[in-house]
Amino acid sequence: MLLLILVVAAWAATITIARGMTGTMGLALAAFMPMWTLMMAAMMLPSVAPVAWLYATTAQSNRTARFGGLVAGYLAVWAAVGVPAYGLARLPGWLTGQHTGAAHILAVAIFAVCGMYQLSSLKDRCLAHCRSSVPQLLQCGSYQRRFRDLRAGIEHGRYCLGCCWGLMVILVAVGVMNLAALAALVLIEKLWTWGPAAGRLAGAAALALAVATIWFPGWLRGCTLSPR
Repeated sequence: MLLLILVVAAWAATITIARGMTGTMGLALAAFMPMWTLMMAAMMLPSVAPVAWLYATTAQSNRTARFGGLVAGYLAVWAAVGVPAYGLARLPGWLTGQHTGAAHILAVAIFAVCGMYQLSSLKDRCLAHCRSSVPQLLQCGSYQRRFRDLRAGIEHGRYCLGCCWGLMVILVAVGVMNLAALAALVLIEKLWTWGPAAGRLAGAAALALAVATIWFPGWLRGCTLSPR
C-alpha cells in the first residue's frame, strides 16, 4: 500500500510539473535533479513492486523500515543517473550551435544504440536478473545489518539500470511526455511472460526509427532532438 501511494503521488506530481517539458527547460542541474528523481520514481517504482513486496515479507521485524531502505537505495541509483541525463539533454542545443546537422546525427545515433543494446546479450542478462529477485534476496543475508536494505536496493537498481538505460536515453531524446509509454514498456519487460520478446521488439523498433530518422528527419519535430 505504501508503494502504491508513492507511485500515485509521483505520477500526479510528474504530470503536473512536467507538462510540455522538453530537454532541461533551461533548468540548472540543481533544479533538474529533483525533477528527474521524481520522474524516475513514477516510472520505475511500479516495476520494482514485486521485489519490494517479496523483500518486505521475508523480514522478521521492522518491515516498513526495511522496505523504505530498499526503495531508497533503488531510487538513489536512478537519481545518480540524472547527472549524465542532464548532460545528454543539453547536448542537442550545444551541438546545433556548432553544426546545423549535429542534432540529426545524434538522434540517429541514440535510436541505433538503444536498438542494438535492446537486442544484446548484456540486456538479456540484466533483464533476467530483474525478473528473478529470489537469488538477490538470499544474497542480502550476507550484508552488514546496518546498511543491508540500502545495499539491497542499490544492487537491484544497478541491474535495473543495466536493463533500462537504453530506454532512458530515448526518454531524454524524445521528451518526458513519452514517460508513460516507456514506463509501460519497462513494466511489460519485467513482469509479463512475454516481456523479453517485447523488449527485443522494442529494440527492432528503435533500429527502424534510426533508419527512418536518416531519411525522414521531419518526424522528430517537437522532440528534444528535433533538428533545428
